[in-house]
Amino acid sequence: MSEAAVLPKGRFAGAFERVRGNAAFFVGVVVFGLIILVAVFAPLIATHDPLKIDFTAKLAAPSTAHLFGTDELGRDIFSRVVYGARTSLTIGLIVTVLSALIGTPFGLVAGYFGGRIEWAIMRMMDVFIAFPPLLLPIAITAAVGQGLYEAMLALTVSFFPWYARIVHGEAKRISGQLFVKSARAQGFSNLRIMFRHVLPNAWIPAIIQASMDFGYTILAAASLSFIGIGAKEPDLEWGLMVALSRSKFLDYWWVALVPGLAIFLTVFAVNLIGDGVNDMLDPKGDSK
Repeated sequence: MSEAAVLPKGRFAGAFERVRGNAAFFVGVVVFGLIILVAVFAPLIATHDPLKIDFTAKLAAPSTAHLFGTDELGRDIFSRVVYGARTSLTIGLIVTVLSALIGTPFGLVAGYFGGRIEWAIMRMMDVFIAFPPLLLPIAITAAVGQGLYEAMLALTVSFFPWYARIVHGEAKRISGQLFVKSARAQGFSNLRIMFRHVLPNAWIPAIIQASMDFGYTILAAASLSFIGIGAKEPDLEWGLMVALSRSKFLDYWWVALVPGLAIFLTVFAVNLIGDGVNDMLDPKGDSK
C-alpha cells in the first residue's frame, strides 16, 4: 500500500487570483521591495559615511549637501537611515524566522500527541503569552543585559509561543484526519507522520502569522531602542535614531522625523503584504 498523501491543496487553488485585484498588496510589495534594495545597496546609495562626525555641520537643516539634514553630531541623517535599513530588516528577519522555527516544533508535538504532552507544552506557552507584549522583552533584557542582540533574543522569546499555539491548533485538527490515521495503520513512525503528513499541512497559518509579525518585530525592536534597552551607539537602528533625537524634535524636526517615517513606511508596507498573504493562503477564500 502506498504512503498516505497529504491533504488536498485546495487552499492554494486560485491564490493569486484572490490578490490580483488587491492594489494595496502590490503597493506593499513595491514599497517593501524598494526598502530592501536600499538596504542591499546602502554603500552605493548613501552620500556620506553614516558614522562620520562633523561638528561644523551640527544639526544642519535639509539641503543639497545633506538631503535630510544632520544630527547633533553632524552625521548625515540620510546615510544613517539608509544603513539603518539593514539593521532593522535584519532584526525583523532573524526574530521572525527564529520564532517560527522554535515555536513550530512545540506546537506540532503538542497537537499530534495530545494528552499530557499537549497539556504540559501549551501551559508552558501560556506562561509566556500571559505577559504583555513588551513587558517580557523588558524583563529579559534586564536579566541578560541590554543591547541589539539581547533585544533580538528577548523578542524571539516573546514571539515564539504564538507560533506554537497556531501550529498546535492546526496540527491537532490534521492529526484526526483519515490520511493520518491511515499512515498510522500502515506502521509509519510518529516522527515520519509528523514531518511528512502533519507539518506540510499545518505550516500555512504560521506563514501568515510570520508575514504579519515581521513589521511588528521591527516596531517592537524600535520601541526597545527608544526606551534605552535595545540597540546602542554606534548601532545604526531606526528606533535608536529616534530615541537620540526626541529631545530636539520641536526645534530640529528632521532629526527624528526621517527615521520615524522609515519605520512607518516599512511597517505599513509589511502589513499590506501580510494582508495580501492572508488573502492568498486563507483556505476560507476558496468558498467565496
